[in-house]
Amino acid sequence: MRVKNILGVLGAAVLLSACEVVPVQTGPIPSGTTNSPLRNADAAARSFVQVVQTIEPVAERECRARTTGVNCDFRIVVDDRPGQPANAFQTLDENGRPIVAFTLGLIADARNDDELAFVLGHEAAHHIAGHIGRQQQNAMAGAVIFAGIATLSGGDANAVRTAQELGAEVGARRYSKDFELEADALGTIITARAGYDPLRGAEFFTRIPDPGDRFLGTHPPNTARLDTVRRTAAGL
Repeated sequence: MRVKNILGVLGAAVLLSACEVVPVQTGPIPSGTTNSPLRNADAAARSFVQVVQTIEPVAERECRARTTGVNCDFRIVVDDRPGQPANAFQTLDENGRPIVAFTLGLIADARNDDELAFVLGHEAAHHIAGHIGRQQQNAMAGAVIFAGIATLSGGDANAVRTAQELGAEVGARRYSKDFELEADALGTIITARAGYDPLRGAEFFTRIPDPGDRFLGTHPPNTARLDTVRRTAAGL
């Protein structure tokens, strides 16, 4: 699996990402930390390529073992547009092939190979768990329910359409937190089976803004995510 430039890939992609990594807070490393940042672009690139070459076959094996009739041929791409925030996401191209994309900012901000491996394992897990399809189903169900309520309430065409849009958003977000925790658990397994340390990899949760437990938020609290990783790793 080659690491491709995202600009030549995502033009044909269906941009329905199951997850976006919350931008990493950059800045000085806290004193006493045992992790060191990737200090330059060359080192970051070498680390990323090595992680991709190691994680990708493990993710594909897990995909084939856990699914039936699913495209498990992952394509890892890099968004090299300048100025993009630290981010990663999983999507599908028009043929249903899974794509995992990293921005240069995320690759540069990773403090060790374990963090890169965990993020890649997490994003691959979204595909293996079928989160894009499940999210679409939830959105459709929400749209139907909200539109039905608006119709029964005597709403006009505009009110029904607005209700459909709101219902789709609520439905898509309803289980987003559960999807993230599922991906954290399976991502932990993929990371560990590839020879990396998922506990060390998940330490990036301690550096990103905590989304808390907001109503209809897309990501669970960081403490819940860390607990999921710890529990999963303890059972391996």
